[in-house]
Amino acid sequence: MTHEPLDESRPGTTPAARADDVTTASSPAPESSPAGLPDAATPDAAAPARHGIDDPALTGSIETVDANKHTLAENVMGVVTGVFLASFGLFLLKASGAVSGGTAGLALLTSYATGWTFGVLFVLVNVPFFALAVWKKGWPFTLRTILTVVMLSAFSYLHPLMFDVEGVDPIYGTLAGNLLVGVGLLILFRHGASLGGINILALVLQERAGLRAGYVQMGFDVLIVLTSLTVVSPWIVLLSALGAVVLNLVLAMNHKAGRYVGHT
Repeated sequence: MTHEPLDESRPGTTPAARADDVTTASSPAPESSPAGLPDAATPDAAAPARHGIDDPALTGSIETVDANKHTLAENVMGVVTGVFLASFGLFLLKASGAVSGGTAGLALLTSYATGWTFGVLFVLVNVPFFALAVWKKGWPFTLRTILTVVMLSAFSYLHPLMFDVEGVDPIYGTLAGNLLVGVGLLILFRHGASLGGINILALVLQERAGLRAGYVQMGFDVLIVLTSLTVVSPWIVLLSALGAVVLNLVLAMNHKAGRYVGHT
């Protein structure tokens, strides 16, 4: 039996080349992915990350935002509670002959000077500020504020019918009244409403200029309380000034932009 000499000039005829051929032939071919589908074992690093609605990171943030949003029932309850507390605080202030800041204090001061009822004056004093609310805060906030102003005016007629107050100690009435007004305003702020007037201006300055709403309110309240020297005694003015500080400290220490996560 004769063997033909190897022709090493032809590729693949050397022993090493033939060994490679045998190895290649014996190795199983890799399974191909179904047509139109990428190979799962080799992810495309160049493909952009998918951020759809099923992305856990985005889903978690969306759920958090929704969880922090006040429901309609919460807003209604919050507004009614805030208005009731603020109106009862003003009832104590009026029963003790004191004044307060903001448009409520201005309405009280005007009622002492003219004899007009507080409820009517409170609505009239707030009318010019509604235009500012529409311009800077939008219609939803403005409508809620109009509702709170009307509700507080109505409560101002209700409380005297429910309570027969002969007299209230001026110190207690001034401090307790302003404390209740402060807590009521805080609740209203957190549910996207206010008592109008200076409250609207204070909220706008806090959002636009970063000024604390409580400190802005305090500055205007000092001016209103000092003006009351023309109507009430210096002792009552001093108590009213102290009460205004209490009211605005409640706001300054508890209402800071970005601190409260709930929203309307």
